[in-house]
Amino acid sequence: VHGDSSSNQMAAAVKTIAVLGATGAQGGGVVKAILADTTGHWRVRAVTRKVDSDKAKALAAQGVEVVAGDLDNVASLEAAFEGAYGVFAVTNFWEVFSVDREIEQAGNIATAAAAKGVKHVVWSTLEDTRQVHPVGTGAIPALGDGKYNVPHFDGKGEANARFAGVPTTLLYTSFYMENFVNFGMVRKDESGNVALTLPLGGVKLPLVAVHDIGKMALAIFERPELIGQSVGVSGDHLTGGEIAAAISAVIHKPVAFNDVPHAVYASFGFPGADDLANMFHFQTLYNDVFCARRTVAASRALVPDVKSMTTWAGENTAVFAGLL
Repeated sequence: VHGDSSSNQMAAAVKTIAVLGATGAQGGGVVKAILADTTGHWRVRAVTRKVDSDKAKALAAQGVEVVAGDLDNVASLEAAFEGAYGVFAVTNFWEVFSVDREIEQAGNIATAAAAKGVKHVVWSTLEDTRQVHPVGTGAIPALGDGKYNVPHFDGKGEANARFAGVPTTLLYTSFYMENFVNFGMVRKDESGNVALTLPLGGVKLPLVAVHDIGKMALAIFERPELIGQSVGVSGDHLTGGEIAAAISAVIHKPVAFNDVPHAVYASFGFPGADDLANMFHFQTLYNDVFCARRTVAASRALVPDVKSMTTWAGENTAVFAGLL
């Protein structure tokens, strides 16, 4: 009888974290962090719109509970959050290209979490740049019918208010190191010359390996005293030249850095180029404040092994070699 009682108590002590976007970059990192955790305190519930996708099936094959959940449907989120202690909440602007819809999705998450008595939400967010830079002023052109500076930032920042009354920690993320390999930001020309082109305006860019966002989220769930607080995550703050040097060191070729003007970057014409150009412009103008919200020292205090650009690049040598 005592053995059964003890087992039941141990089982009750295990807390479930429902992870939204579990087959995506950030959510996938949270799933990975929980699976790697050895404390036995946590179990993961992967929430995804497509439970029959290859990525969802791969999670199920690892023993992960996979459930359906649609950010546009509160009832589906309530079902997905049933019995969960925590929720990792993330939305993907680049999937919907709509600030209004992203804010509505965040509201749906908050509504469902409140309805199910979730004890701790970690909301992956970014700055509402309009709080420090009024739209249409200075050199940053207004976007989204004149309502936004940086739509994919401003919407998340505005959505923070949707979590009022819900026990939430705001997690401010940084530029993914993975962007350098996933989005062709480092290119080789016909002559074999390699270059990184970004409009950094001479300032440092906070960077993070996407799986370290997952580690940070788990560290936050382990610390209920962070409810109501804001936490930033980054593994490095580097200039464009320093980023290029880190990549050069692993591919054993020179990598030039082209610090193009923001307006030139906006003219490149790929989906979201104007949004990203404004993001970099905002970071150029307000770099001290932007970097201070996501310091490496504060990140290491919670995740001691958060990766530097050099460490991450070294672990991805083969990836870079395949691209360049």
